[in-house]
Amino acid sequence: MRIGFIGSGRMGQPIVERLVAAGHDVTVHSRRPEARATARADGPSWAETVEATVRDADVVFVVVLTDEQVRSVCLGPDGAIAAMTAGTTLVQHTTSDPGTARLLFEAGAERGVGVLDAALSGGPHDIAAGRLTLWVGGDEALLEETRPLLETYASPVMSVGPVGNGQRVKLVNNALFVAQVGLAVDAVRVAGSLGIDEKAILAALQHGSGASRALGVVASGGSVDSVAVRLADLMSKDVRVVREVARSTGADLGIIGTVLSSDAVEKKVLQRPSP
Repeated sequence: MRIGFIGSGRMGQPIVERLVAAGHDVTVHSRRPEARATARADGPSWAETVEATVRDADVVFVVVLTDEQVRSVCLGPDGAIAAMTAGTTLVQHTTSDPGTARLLFEAGAERGVGVLDAALSGGPHDIAAGRLTLWVGGDEALLEETRPLLETYASPVMSVGPVGNGQRVKLVNNALFVAQVGLAVDAVRVAGSLGIDEKAILAALQHGSGASRALGVVASGGSVDSVAVRLADLMSKDVRVVREVARSTGADLGIIGTVLSSDAVEKKVLQRPSP
C-alpha cells in the first residue's frame, strides 16, 4: 500500500519503521531536518512538500506536535486534504482539539476523502512491540478497511464513535492520568508525614489495591522528582489542551480539575513556579 506520512519524532518514526517493515511504500515529510537523514537511512522515501507526500498515497498519516500544526498541514489550499484524491483516507494521530477533527472530516467529505480521528496512547516502546492503543472516531466501515494497516503497530484498535470522540477519549484519559500521578505524588507526601521512606511506600503500594499505572510510572523512576524530569513537558501539554477544550465546550472537569490545580500537580508534577 502507498502511504504518505506527515511528521516524525519520537512517536512518528517508530510507526514509519513498522509500516516499512510490513512492506508498505512509505513517503515521509517532516519539518525536522534530522528526520530526512533518518528517513533515507531506514527505507522510506522523502518528499519536500505536503502535496508531494500525499498525492499518490492510499492512506495518509499525520503525527505532528500541536493542534495548530494539524490544521496547518491538513487544511487550506496547500494542505494534505486538498491534494488527496477521492477514496483515500487520512489518519490523524496528533493529540488535538476535537473541533479540529470535525474540521478535517468536513474538509475531507467535500473531496471524498475519509478521515479517522485516531488518538493514541502509549510510547515508542509500545509501537515497537505492536501494542499501541488507538481510540478511533469515525466511520466504522472505514475503520475496518484501515484496521489491518493500523494493526501493524497498534493493539487494541478501538472504535469509540464519531469523529472527534477519539480526541475526547484521549483528553479524558490524559486528564485522569496526570491527576493520578498527582495523587501518587501526594501519597508519598502523606507517607513521609507518617515516617515512611519514599522508596518503601512506592514499592509497597504497587502491590495493594491503590496501585495504578500512574503509580507505576512514579515508582519506576525511583522518586517523585524523577517524574517531573521525564514527563513535565509532555504532561504540561496534555493539561493545557484538556483545559482549553473544557473551557471552549463548557465541560466541568470536577474533581479531576481540582486535582490538576493542586500543588501536587502544579508544583511537583508540572514543575510550575508559584505565582
